[in-house]
This record gives sequence, C-alpha cells and structure tokens, in this order.
Amino acid sequence: MTQTFKKTIKAFRSTFLDFVADPFYVPEAECVRYIPDGLLILEDGKVKELGAYDQLQDKYADIPVTAYPGRLIMPGFIDTHIHFPQTEMIAAYGEQLLEWLSKYVFPAERKFKDKAYAKEVATVFLDELLKNGTTTALVFAAVFPESVDAFFEEADRRNLRMIAGKVMMDRNAPSFILDTAESSYQDTKKLIEKWHKKGRLLYAVTPRFAPTSSNQQLQLAEKLLQEYPDVYLHTHISENLNEVAWVKELFSECNGYLDVYDQAGLVKERSVFAHGIHLTDQEFQRLSETKAAIAFCPTSNLFLGSGLFKIEQAKSAEHPVKVGLGTDIGAGTSFSILQTANEAYKVAQLRQQKLSPFKALFLATLGGAKALCLDNIIGNFDVGKEADFVVLDLRSTPLMAFRNPDAIPKSLEELADRTFSLIIMGDDRAVQATYIMGELASSQQSG
Repeated sequence: MTQTFKKTIKAFRSTFLDFVADPFYVPEAECVRYIPDGLLILEDGKVKELGAYDQLQDKYADIPVTAYPGRLIMPGFIDTHIHFPQTEMIAAYGEQLLEWLSKYVFPAERKFKDKAYAKEVATVFLDELLKNGTTTALVFAAVFPESVDAFFEEADRRNLRMIAGKVMMDRNAPSFILDTAESSYQDTKKLIEKWHKKGRLLYAVTPRFAPTSSNQQLQLAEKLLQEYPDVYLHTHISENLNEVAWVKELFSECNGYLDVYDQAGLVKERSVFAHGIHLTDQEFQRLSETKAAIAFCPTSNLFLGSGLFKIEQAKSAEHPVKVGLGTDIGAGTSFSILQTANEAYKVAQLRQQKLSPFKALFLATLGGAKALCLDNIIGNFDVGKEADFVVLDLRSTPLMAFRNPDAIPKSLEELADRTFSLIIMGDDRAVQATYIMGELASSQQSG
C-alpha cells in the first residue's frame, strides 16, 4: 500500500521586496519586485506562489494566513564571510590585521579544540545571526575538526543553509594552532564526507590565507576541490598592505597575491575571497574570468584600518565580479547585515561612489546567493526556492518611527527612501522575525 503524505501549505500576507536581476547592470526598476500588499504561499518550506493579495486570496481562501501588516518581508540576509570562533573577541582594541591575529585571534581560536566549548559558542553565534535576519552564511571554523563538528551539529539542528570549513594552516602561526599539510587534507576529507550536503549544509575548503599555508598545503587544498568539485574554497586576499607585502616575500615566484592561489588551482567559480581591498586591475579581471567571488566586509575593513574596497571596480561592466556582503566577525563590528550595508554605503561615499539602497539590499540577498552559487535555491521569492525570509519593521525605534510614516510606500522612489533609512538606522531591532524554510526561527515583540 502506498502511503500518501499531505503537503504543508502556508500563507503569509505583508509587503514584499526582493530582486530578480542585478541592479549594478540592469535598471533598478527592472530588478526590484515590490508588492505593497502581497501573499506568499509556501509548500513544504518552499515558495509555491507570490503575488498581490487581492489576486490570490480566493485561490487560497482555505489556508490560514499569517499577517504582518505594516512590515516588509524580504529574503533572508546572506553573510558571505564570517568567523564563528571569533565571536567572543569581537571589539578587540587597537591593532591592524597581522598584529591583531597574533594578539587576539590565535589565542581565542585555541579554545576550539574543546568541542563542548565550540558548541556553546556555535549556539550563541547562530542565535545572533538569526536575530539579525541572516539565514545563510559562509563560515570559518577553527583549525580543529571538533570546531566544525560543533558548528554543523548546531546548524543542522536548526535546519539552516550554512557553509563552513576547518581552517588549514601549517606555518607562520603559534604551534598550538597549526596543522600539517597532510593532516589538514585528511581531516578536511573526513569532514566533507561527513557534512557536505547533509541536510542543508555545505562544505568549504578553508586555507586561512596564503601566508599561513605552505605550497604543499595549498596543492592539497586543490586536490580536495578536484575530488569534491561541488565544495567551496573560502579564504582571504589583499586585506592589508603589510599582508600583501608579506605574501610577495613568501611567494616571490608568483605574480601577486591572487596568483598564489591561481598557481595552486584554487581560483574557481565556487571560490570566495574575503576583502580584496588592494587587488590590482589584472586581479579583478582574473576573478571576473574565473567567476570567483569577493566578500565585501566594510565594518572589518574600517575597524582594522585596512582600506576602502573598490566596489565600482568589482562591479564594472567590463570585468564584473560577483560580490556579497560579509560581517567578518570578529574584526567586523556587528552581526547585522543592515549595519554592514550602512558601512558599505560610507565606504562607497569615501571613494566618491554611490551605493543605492536597492544595490545594497541586492548584495545582502540575491547578490550574496549569486556569490555563493546558490541563487538557484535561495536569494529571492522565485517559485521553488527555499523559504528563508526576514520580517522587517521600518519603524522599529522611536526615531525610525518618526522618520518613516505609517503608510506603505506607493512608489519605488518612496520605497528607496524608506529602505535607505532602514539600512542607515536599522539593526537587530528592525528584525521582527526570521523564518527558516517557512518555520519561525527567531522573533521579538515589536515595539
């Protein structure tokens, strides 16, 4: 006898905003999907239909509706670069990149050999992400496999779409945090077999950055990418001028920082490079050719005094590079993608550029999904996509309520004004609820 299972259908009524194309290359009006009074229909945690409420209400009259009047529902935010073991040392004073790693990061990450401790931090970390409306992240664990197991167990328990990996580093750091080229290969292989594609989890091969990996380790990282072609490569590049100079010393045979990774075979479509502040024109061109991505981490770049990312060059029409936003906790100063977009706007201003609210929110959603090669399953409300979404209150503080009228924006111009104020003034208080596959994962009482 064949057993039939009843499909779970859910309905949400609110104002909806998502993106259907890249506003860096297509007129914004053609990229924005805005429905002032919409109905989102989910079937088994995926998008079944999205449209105007008055056009869909009769069709789904028998489905109970969860309504969020006066709120804005968007796809969940995507964080393309963050370190979960650095949660406890966010806001560590006074250093630039290389000194900061030695003084704060390596001692903090040492503790993650203890799986129970790693699990405790993973819980806090994922709570913070969800509270801030982030539903997918590309995550650095520590060098210890226990840290990866702890993170993935907690992410799997919550049914999250997360990507993470064990840090690979076999030189130029204290011995208590080093692996070897061979052990990093073997440990990573086991972790890929255990976690990649388990539930909604995905794996990233994760050399910390070129200076802490030998040539042999980088070559074994590439071997892993060959053996498992659908895993990611996640690392750092050209964040700090002293770091760039150090790479030149360590890899004198290479033609620049990106070339170190390129010669090792690590620059691919599923490669995500954090920062990229000091990339050359040729390096931007090479990233474009290979369809690799950059994680733009403005709060971190400003906090460590690293520099101003050239977003206009990354998103040029001649050599377009996929870009997502990264909070880069713990050099980054906030888990909030809204606050990260706020700083991204200011970085653009300092470079005499403009980052419109729609471009910023694109980077936070569909742009991040494209950077992670996940735009076929997350990033907007297209039919069939996984229903991870966030409910935003544009009047979440007294000042925001004073700034933004009660009325739902009627035009794209009004919507741009309100969403810009959300980016500049908003934080976790603006996130009323976060849903994972249509299930409530985090909420707060609206003020």
